Amino acid sequence: MSDSPSLKVIIAGGGTGGHLFPGVAIAEELRARGGATEVTFVGTARGIEARVLPPLGWPLELIDVSGLKTVGLRGMLRGLLRLPRALWQSLRLLRRYRPHVVVGVGGYASGPVVLAAWLMRIPTAICEQNSIPGFTNKLLGKVVRRVFVAFAQAGTFFSPQKTAQVGNPVRMDMLRRLAASAADTVEARHDRTRPAAIFVCGGSLGATAVNEVASRALIELAAQQAIRIVHQTGKADVEKISARYRDAGVHAEVHEFIADMATQYAAADVVIGRAGATTVAELAIVGKPTIFIPFPFAADNHQEHNAREMADAGAALMFRQAELTPSALAAAVAGLLADEAARDTMAAKMRAFAKPTAGAEIAAWCAAQARA
Repeated sequence: MSDSPSLKVIIAGGGTGGHLFPGVAIAEELRARGGATEVTFVGTARGIEARVLPPLGWPLELIDVSGLKTVGLRGMLRGLLRLPRALWQSLRLLRRYRPHVVVGVGGYASGPVVLAAWLMRIPTAICEQNSIPGFTNKLLGKVVRRVFVAFAQAGTFFSPQKTAQVGNPVRMDMLRRLAASAADTVEARHDRTRPAAIFVCGGSLGATAVNEVASRALIELAAQQAIRIVHQTGKADVEKISARYRDAGVHAEVHEFIADMATQYAAADVVIGRAGATTVAELAIVGKPTIFIPFPFAADNHQEHNAREMADAGAALMFRQAELTPSALAAAVAGLLADEAARDTMAAKMRAFAKPTAGAEIAAWCAAQARA
């Protein structure tokens, strides 16, 4: 009997957590299916994957590739010059690993690896986490067999015959914690003895603009009613924001980074933050009323499109960063806190966007390619 894996998958891409962690979620689902499954990641030395994947125990191969968009003329030329070598490296990797399927999750490494797989007639798929596809995925969408999207708007950029709206894959441990937190939310909502809780998070690295407007808004709101504030600031702003709350006489839990986001989601009555794809997916699963302040300089303004799709459905509120004042944000939070029925409705509509089976559906497709 052969000891070779019955399913070999390469997951290509990364660069940021928004690309990488959905790939990790897919890998976890593939491993959970059992059997002899081998998953290998391909990324770059400059991306977050080089730091994150080795401690998680996932094998990682590196290629030399960089971006072509939003990097200036010199950066674009450097990226173009690297492409032939990256494609050659990708072809060598694929010949060595001989995968049954290759999945691109976005980011620089996704392009040459998925293109090489297509040239070798290996089944290919891409995952698009945002409402507006990135540059790489727009190109790859023309050649891959399957396109998995999280938002309905993203599907309009690809052939309907090859597109499936499955949602954004979330890691299995986070899915378990979010499910538990959703149950905790039901109990916390009916606890009349506690002050209203606000959770501010601009992302794992923080967001200075969100920190500025949210801290000033919540100081203003705290003068009107009792509230509990938990604020993840990122490293750059933790001291400044801590001092601002302290000087205003407002108690707030200020953290540089919070590992257990699910617990904070559960405890909050309202969440304030950016609209990255992973954040949106997690908030949908836990079903939490949210005020999104999209990052205005994200590629193709995709965060605003992410938030707009939720806001148009009544699942969230959205404010453009340039137009938002502390007083306007304080009024929006106060309005939600004063209307429990509105919060319940918003939470239900947020949960309608939840796609907890996204990773499992993509893993099932991969397994089907090996059997074909």
